[in-house]
Amino acid sequence: MTEKQIDTGTEDFLASVKDGVAWLTLNRPKARNAMSGAMNEALRKTLADCEVDPDVKCIVLTGAGKGFCAGGDVKGMAASGDGTVGDNTIDGAIHRQRINQRATAGKLFKMPKPTIAALPGAAAGAGLSLALACDLRIMASNAILTTAFGRVGFSGDYGGTYFLTQLVGTAKARELYFLSDRVSAEEALRLGLTNWVCEPEDLVEKTTEIANRLANGPTVAYRYMKENLNRALAGDVDECMDLEATHHIHCGQTTDHREAVKAFVEKREPVFHGR
Repeated sequence: MTEKQIDTGTEDFLASVKDGVAWLTLNRPKARNAMSGAMNEALRKTLADCEVDPDVKCIVLTGAGKGFCAGGDVKGMAASGDGTVGDNTIDGAIHRQRINQRATAGKLFKMPKPTIAALPGAAAGAGLSLALACDLRIMASNAILTTAFGRVGFSGDYGGTYFLTQLVGTAKARELYFLSDRVSAEEALRLGLTNWVCEPEDLVEKTTEIANRLANGPTVAYRYMKENLNRALAGDVDECMDLEATHHIHCGQTTDHREAVKAFVEKREPVFHGR
């Protein structure tokens, strides 16, 4: 399949679709891909488009150069003061922050398609939150993770406290937030913060392998799997089991399920079509 470039409206964020995989790149390498207003706006719009694009089966979020994302632009914050731009009120700033978080980290988490964060380097602050919002993570062996917020006097944003607590438990999450220590790729793998670690030169190949497997999988089943798993994080066990039953029976009516059963009998790999 030919790679399709997406016009994001800014050089700070690049996007393309190839073989059912949307490749989204945070593109401010000189600033370690720290967030900018243009980047956030493009990420919001592109994720919304990917959610409803039938050609997109899987989303990969990565960073240009040697980093994933340094989080907020601390230098920019220093220049702009307290951040109350626009209507110049704290309430207005809070409202905009809530909207942006839900449309970026929240969208990655709730997106009815598998999402992968590919980390060529450091993920810090809100950058870590974006990585943790994804379903799966692949880290280069020299990449590191850090909450970083304690070092700049922030409490945390983009859902990081929720995602980190779910992945490592509340005690470890508190340690990582309070102390802002760096977590190596090896330690991240041990803690369950990443699914795979590979050599830096193998990151694109490994990510492509996993993304293509997901893009060629049963997309209807994945959609319901993800909803089941998300509900299981905080839901009542009976509610979760009831939802599983609904989704399981629905998946049994899909073309993909019938193809998988046929392939099993014929001792071959199934070919899924997302129906």
